Amino acid sequence: MKTIRHRVQFCVVGGGLAGICAAIAAARHGVRTLIVQDRPVFGGNASSEIRMWVCGSPHHLETGLVEEFRLENLYRNNYPCYSIWDSILFEKVRFQENLTSLLNASCRAATVEAERIRAIEAWQMTTETTHIVEADLFADCSGDGIMAELAGAEYRIGREAKREFGESLAPDEADRLTMGLSCLIQARETDRPQKFIPPKWAHVYPDEASLPPNRDHDLDAPFQNYWYLELGGDRDSIGDAESVRDELLKTALGLWDHIKNHGDHHAENWALDWIGFLPGKRESRRLIGDYVLTEKEIRAGVLPEDMVAYGGWPIDDHHPEGFYSEFPNRNIIIDKPYGIPLRCLYSRNVGNLFFAGRNISCSHVAISSTRVMATCACLGQAVGTAAFHALQSGLDPRECCRERIGDIQRTLLDDDCFLPGRVREIPEVCRSARLDSSNGGAEVLRNGIDRELAGAVNAWEGGENDWAEYDFGTPRRLGEVRLVFDSRLTRNRGNGHLNMIFNRPLDTPNYDVDPALVKAFHLEADGVTIFRETNNYQRLVKIPVSVTAAKLRLVIDEVRGEGKRRVFAFDAR
Repeated sequence: MKTIRHRVQFCVVGGGLAGICAAIAAARHGVRTLIVQDRPVFGGNASSEIRMWVCGSPHHLETGLVEEFRLENLYRNNYPCYSIWDSILFEKVRFQENLTSLLNASCRAATVEAERIRAIEAWQMTTETTHIVEADLFADCSGDGIMAELAGAEYRIGREAKREFGESLAPDEADRLTMGLSCLIQARETDRPQKFIPPKWAHVYPDEASLPPNRDHDLDAPFQNYWYLELGGDRDSIGDAESVRDELLKTALGLWDHIKNHGDHHAENWALDWIGFLPGKRESRRLIGDYVLTEKEIRAGVLPEDMVAYGGWPIDDHHPEGFYSEFPNRNIIIDKPYGIPLRCLYSRNVGNLFFAGRNISCSHVAISSTRVMATCACLGQAVGTAAFHALQSGLDPRECCRERIGDIQRTLLDDDCFLPGRVREIPEVCRSARLDSSNGGAEVLRNGIDRELAGAVNAWEGGENDWAEYDFGTPRRLGEVRLVFDSRLTRNRGNGHLNMIFNRPLDTPNYDVDPALVKAFHLEADGVTIFRETNNYQRLVKIPVSVTAAKLRLVIDEVRGEGKRRVFAFDAR
């Protein structure tokens, strides 16, 4: 057995979407970063081990890194396979410059001096190695908040009393109940009859009356993922996780036995394809920051000055009894986005600790909206970006929130993170230039709003051979060109699919690049081609250049299908 010491600037514990977005965001801005993940794959609840959908705001689809991941998956994962999705997330982390990753490594100790984390210790099971990681800043994105707990960060578990925050949806008295854990199942339709023999230890549900009500198990349901296979909210969601898992397996296999062998569910040709043995958690520790987000801000759509991310998922509060509750969840629609402040993403008593994911500083009612993974991914990217600015300025998280929040927000917007009510700043070289195009309407390319919003398209439309051009008047030195194409951010409304699938019927459609995206384009500087892309499948494209030119032109060379395609942004710095 051996010990390896690492010295980095930023250490992230937890490799779900929040953690990998935090780590990648920081690393892409030049921060020497290390991420510790206790599983063999990245993705957390979205990975092949748990297989929960990446949900978020139904009205304002999340962009930034999570959109990059999803578009990569549409391009690479033609016959949607969870192992391919795992490999995409692995690639994004493993081959990112400035980023070191430790898989199968569990954080088990923290060294704290003067209310600051100096180092953590992680045990890597596969190599029988102890890793000691020293860093200037840390981020707990582990879901359960294990590093924060080891470091003595303040946290709470359970539901607050109605009177504490004046929340109408909170119980009258505080308790330690939470939302539960789930072990999901997936089924596949085949071209011949399939039998299922349940284990003797599975629960038996011989008829519809033996199942709790409101548990849809129709195989023809287009987006069936059996989320209601949920237990453990009335126990300790951390300490009792193993026994809860055992009960979930009995319940899940019993449900499939019911579908196959009890009553007519049109399941003759269906086979159980997968069952999760690692429970997916919704709630455990919630760490305490300088601010606690509550029901009031969510329902009012408050956009605080230090907003670095947003939410929009309903207040989706699952009953602690889960599967055995008559009403498994309380769902209150949010009709507009709400902002999540940076003050909710760092510890109020550990000076160099950020956090992101389902463990942020919010009430139990609020976490029922903020916990979904697309929101958590945005929180992670915000934390990684804030860590970059904190390190650049030599500030702790709280100081950085007070002194550099504008810089953090500008960087997030530039990295294609949507912040409701905020407009992206256009580089001076483009603001002062003349902007023309082959077919008019190009001025919208520099309005700082990179999506369709409130009925305004905010995009220039161009077809093959159409162009937009900046005339700077005099030669200007350029180092980067930034483009934002249309990836149809309305595609996810009503659970429309860009998520991985669950039940797989014989006619399951293949994935492919979104047809709204421009496929091929090139850039010209003073009439000379300086960059060409022939197979674009991403929304945000940043192109390093090194050129001095008086004119910069974007030319669309090819679209998928026919007609014109939208371009939301074209600028340079």
